[in-house]
Amino acid sequence: MAGKLKTVKGVKRRFKVTGTGKLLGFRAGRRHLLTGKRAKIKRQFRRPQILSRADERKVKALIPYC
Repeated sequence: MAGKLKTVKGVKRRFKVTGTGKLLGFRAGRRHLLTGKRAKIKRQFRRPQILSRADERKVKALIPYC
């Protein structure tokens, strides 16, 4: 008999599952060195974005019951 799968709490806090099952998360690159980045890119960093399929599979393995 297999035991329960544990959710990785850090992943649970960083990503949100949408109603259709896709994952929303924030992109990297918003912490520092912002003077060299275009305003459009910095605006896009504000909103969470849908993860790619490859990343989605990795993250969903870490949050089995969401």
